[in-house]
Amino acid sequence: MKENLTLKGQLRGYLAWPLLLALFPIAGNVAMAILSPSAAAVLCPFTLGYMAAAGWIYWYRRKRVLGGLVEFSSQYAWIQKQLLEEMVIPYALADEDGRILWMNQAFQEVMDEEKMTRKTLTGIFPDVTRADLAVDDETAHIHSTFGEYRFCLDIHPVYLSGSESEEKEAVIGREKLLAVYLFDETESIRYRQLVTEEKLVTGVIYLDNYDEALESVEEVRRSLLTALIDRKINKFVSGVEGVVKKMEKDKYFFIVKQKHMDQILEERFSILEEVKSVNIGNEMAVTLSIGIGMNGETYGQNYEYARTAIDMALGRGGDQAVVKDGSRIQYFGGKSQQLEKATRVKARVKAHALRELMATKDRVLIMGHKIGDIDSLGASVGIYRIATALNKRAHLVINDVTASVQPMLQRFLDSPDYPDDLVLTGSQAAELVDANTMLVVVDVNRPSITEAPELLRMVKTIVVLDHHRQSSEIINNAVLSYVEPYASSACEMVAEVVQYIADGIRIKTVEADAMYAGLVIDTQNFTNQSGVRTFEAAAYLRRSGADVTRVRKLFRDSMEEYKARASAIQSAEVYREAFAIGVCNAAGLPSPTVVGAQAANELLEIRGIKASTVLTPYHNTIYISARSIDEVNVQVMMEKLGGGGHRTIAGAQLEGVSVEEARQRVKEVINLMIEKGEVS
Repeated sequence: MKENLTLKGQLRGYLAWPLLLALFPIAGNVAMAILSPSAAAVLCPFTLGYMAAAGWIYWYRRKRVLGGLVEFSSQYAWIQKQLLEEMVIPYALADEDGRILWMNQAFQEVMDEEKMTRKTLTGIFPDVTRADLAVDDETAHIHSTFGEYRFCLDIHPVYLSGSESEEKEAVIGREKLLAVYLFDETESIRYRQLVTEEKLVTGVIYLDNYDEALESVEEVRRSLLTALIDRKINKFVSGVEGVVKKMEKDKYFFIVKQKHMDQILEERFSILEEVKSVNIGNEMAVTLSIGIGMNGETYGQNYEYARTAIDMALGRGGDQAVVKDGSRIQYFGGKSQQLEKATRVKARVKAHALRELMATKDRVLIMGHKIGDIDSLGASVGIYRIATALNKRAHLVINDVTASVQPMLQRFLDSPDYPDDLVLTGSQAAELVDANTMLVVVDVNRPSITEAPELLRMVKTIVVLDHHRQSSEIINNAVLSYVEPYASSACEMVAEVVQYIADGIRIKTVEADAMYAGLVIDTQNFTNQSGVRTFEAAAYLRRSGADVTRVRKLFRDSMEEYKARASAIQSAEVYREAFAIGVCNAAGLPSPTVVGAQAANELLEIRGIKASTVLTPYHNTIYISARSIDEVNVQVMMEKLGGGGHRTIAGAQLEGVSVEEARQRVKEVINLMIEKGEVS
């Protein structure tokens, strides 16, 4: 084998250098012969001896040198192999299919309980997939488990060259091997988990109806009621090793370690129900709202998260807990009907704030939600009346006029009392936007379903008036937000604002009709979520000229719509003995979604039905209308499907699914809510 070895590259030049240096004594002999032939003759034997020695070394000793190099390289390769074999980091070679071909001692120790015959990476590590083995240039990093340990696998491709090795000979015909490194991250993950568990979680608790509950009990027993509530809250927080501090008569601040959050979430905030059980003769059960902030970068950020969470809990009607974990938001509770506030102080404060904002602007744009209904239109014309009374140019932003609002809107378009540019599309309104433009959003607080979402990015001064419960998607850049879930309709809220914003504002008859119609439709003829203030608003609108008969005639159904609604009711399925699920095939009707909502309302009249949902296919989208009386929070139900709404009136839209797929998803949500106890 050694005889067949040849010299190449720098090594060949290195062994030939004595022969090359022979040129110098030869040149010296030549020069000496010119100067002194006798001296050259004396030097010549030495030159010839040097040349003979150099030739002997190059031609005859070369094989011995090469043999030494081969022996050294063998020892070096053996040392390399031993280092790789005894390397602390587990290392293995696998083929393209993930079959392990060779492993070092550390890898074998990790797999000591495994029989490695024909074992593959995908079989040993459940998180390794075929796609991970198909890496070409970059290293794949996969986190996986093996027994009780957690590993990070670095899989790097190694391409075969022309040289041969024992490992490569084991894979005949393969062009690529996979170098696999195992990094044990069990301890680091455990320590990170411990650090996470020791983080502080910030929370705030508000009593929703503290004053009302105290008024419903005898004065001498009010201190006892307060003490019992304090005891319940302190017991709840101390039960998870937390600290609670009462900030005001109805507000508490508490902190707990994050490791206890799993227990709190698993119990689904049992304190919500425990506080309701406090009864010492009070006619009204006490409810509370909880806001929790966690996993912020600082304690201050956790507190801000908690403040945001409690605002959302109150905006959604109270009697619930909201957990804000970074950008993730979770909701718990929300079964109770929110108590209507008898005082109008908040309405008066918001009305004055709205007037101050309008006073600084020249133009007011008023926008509702997509597929606008009569409540959205009625609230819009109420804000229009306020703006014109303050001598501001005002416009309604409506892209598509639905058949349900067309009769009422036509009365405004045909009236000479209103300008030709009363109604603008979103693009037309965008052309009018400048620094002195104000945008008022009514009957919606989710930016994605507003009539023209682009206006929210263009206008700096935005006001929101809505009666729907808030979701995680809200209009963040509003300078004034008036969201009251207890209100029956946006028209009720606007009717109150009109009465407080300025003296002498007179609502025209057609405007009173529109607002009264919105109030009647949203309350289902005053049978749903109607409180004292609802009837006061209705009375105000009646005094302003609203005509009940005229409104009723304006919103009568056609025979086709009536038949479609009856068909949806007839074909409805009763699921889990309490949920009615129907399909409204209202193809060809001008307002199929309205017919579906009406069918959902009528299904509630059936004894034993806790909630109704009607699916209406329209323009490649399934529109879901959900209704309930008091036992099911359909807002929570629709939020799980990407929608939202009110506690008893909600909806959602599903795109790219069939009616049967939508029906199945509704059933899955119902099953989930029953399992979690979210149905009374």
